[in-house]
Formats: sequence, C-alpha cells, structure tokens
Amino acid sequence: MAGETDLDKLIREMKPELNAGEYVFCLTDPKDNVRLTEALCLFQEKEGITMILTKQKADEAKLPYSATYAWITLTVHSSLEAVGLTAAVSQALTEASISCNMVAAYYHDHLFVPYTHGEKAMAALQDLTQLT
Repeated sequence: MAGETDLDKLIREMKPELNAGEYVFCLTDPKDNVRLTEALCLFQEKEGITMILTKQKADEAKLPYSATYAWITLTVHSSLEAVGLTAAVSQALTEASISCNMVAAYYHDHLFVPYTHGEKAMAALQDLTQLT
C-alpha cells in the first residue's frame, strides 16, 4: 500500500497522537553492552550509535542524556517521497516556539518535542490540520 503524497490531505488527515511516556536520545557504542533491541530507534553515525529509548530504559542502563522528550506520531500513512509535510509541521511548531526532532519511518512520521511541551505541540498540530 503506497503512502499519501498530497500535502493538503497529509496535513488534514495527519491525526497526531501523543504516545505515553518520556523518551531520550543517547549516544552509545556497540562495545558498551547496551541491549540495542530496547531502543525505539537507532541511527549509526561515525561518532557512535544514537538511540531513542524510554527514559526508564536509559536510566536502567545508566546511559546519559541531556533532555526528555514527548513522542508524537502523525498517524496518516505518509509516503517517504511526500514533499512539504516536514516543513509544514516544523513551521507550525516554530510559530509555537517548540523545538522538534523528526524521524520518518515507513508508514508514519514521528516527532520528539521537549517533554514539557507535548500538549502544546499537540494543540499546534491540531490547529494546523484545520488550516487546509
């Protein structure tokens, strides 16, 4: 099933969902003996492996992190080739003074915003869906 590429439809139907919990970004190395299967997301960089995982799992593994994040999923099935959704979401969050780290997966886009701004980000995204 192909994902949606029409920007207006993506925005109108993105249906953001705030996932429960606090999430963190950590840097690890394979020799650190961290169970990589506990990560929500992994990205190999030349400096090490960036992991996104729950705060609880990071604390249990004694992994350092600098901030906690709320995780918002845009539940519309967006195509990896869609143009403009990231820009539209970024603009809406910028106008609300909320920083955002985005991760595109096969079916959905995922946003990580400062944990204390999770509800405010949801409101900004809901407002965006009303503009199209």
